[in-house]
Amino acid sequence: MSLSAFCRPGLRGRPRSGGVRQHRKVRTKEVAVARSKGVTIRDVAQRAGVSVAAVSMALNGTGTLSAATRLRVRAIAEEMDYEADALARGLRRSSVGAIGLVMRSLDALGEYAPRGVDVFTRYIGAASAQAMDRGLSVMLVPDPTKRPTPPLALSLDGYIVTMPHVDDPVVGLLERRGIPYVTLGRDPSRPNFTDWATEDEGSSFRRIYEHFAASGARSIVLLRGTDPNAWNIDSEATYRAWCESVGITPRVYMSAERAGEHGGENIAHAIVDDGIPDAILCHTGRQAAGVLAGLTARGVAVPDRTMLAAASDSEHTRHSRPAISAVELNAAETTLALLDLLQARIAGEPSAGPVLTTARFRVRASSRRTDTNA
Repeated sequence: MSLSAFCRPGLRGRPRSGGVRQHRKVRTKEVAVARSKGVTIRDVAQRAGVSVAAVSMALNGTGTLSAATRLRVRAIAEEMDYEADALARGLRRSSVGAIGLVMRSLDALGEYAPRGVDVFTRYIGAASAQAMDRGLSVMLVPDPTKRPTPPLALSLDGYIVTMPHVDDPVVGLLERRGIPYVTLGRDPSRPNFTDWATEDEGSSFRRIYEHFAASGARSIVLLRGTDPNAWNIDSEATYRAWCESVGITPRVYMSAERAGEHGGENIAHAIVDDGIPDAILCHTGRQAAGVLAGLTARGVAVPDRTMLAAASDSEHTRHSRPAISAVELNAAETTLALLDLLQARIAGEPSAGPVLTTARFRVRASSRRTDTNA
């Protein structure tokens, strides 16, 4: 849906002319309008000293405007807190029967259909089906802070934001707009925010470490991602606390989520060079598949020499040889909890969160040693 579809009715008339000094003089007045009545496309055009059509082209990435003009108009629109047009404000006054879903992990990856990674589609599918049972539609929205946002996206009844980052700009946008939202995973920047749900990840991680230890592991490595979210932050804290409780020296490595299998393979070589451990836990299935390839290339047998597991199941873990033990996240139960929290938040009811659901650790050949009963 293009912003221009909603902006065309405002093309009649011409913006008042005036130099840069005149536009600066009216700045205070326009900001007051933005706060009290909402900014229109004409306000943006007047401040920028361009036509309404030019504002539309700048925000939609169309037309033949110069890059400098396009950037200047967008900056002015953002500064004025421009909300596309009156349609968004009108729709926000009543329910539209639709909610938004922002997948922050996919935004960070820079792709929305990573090969072999099905955990995100399971959350999307579960949320969509369960929302339909409640008479709601779901709109998937890429990072709305990095592109012109269709008016409808800012008019939805509420949002589910998955894995918010530290000082997440998407959360900041929703806060500024007064749009209700909940998060999959806690918001690391808002310790007092309780409208979130996730699997009990701390319990899942400890279950894996105990499985490794019961199978004879005395040195365990954690390979985590680099996205600044609670998944990465809390898992490392859980790992270090567990190591301290059992007297194991922690070894933490990091690989960017978007590096995928290649990143995992590179880290595997670094791990071997630093000393072959008894077990390795990777955050993602792609990382685990890459680590398996790297260990194999270095002649490290899995699971006989080094056991391997992943904190998130995927096609990579299921189809590897040996198959990789992994946590099967509970998308269905978690999204139910998120929808309950979101509908309560939309209705102005007290928060019932946070909610922790239970995930399942599937033990496969990569961590099943024949000489133990674990």
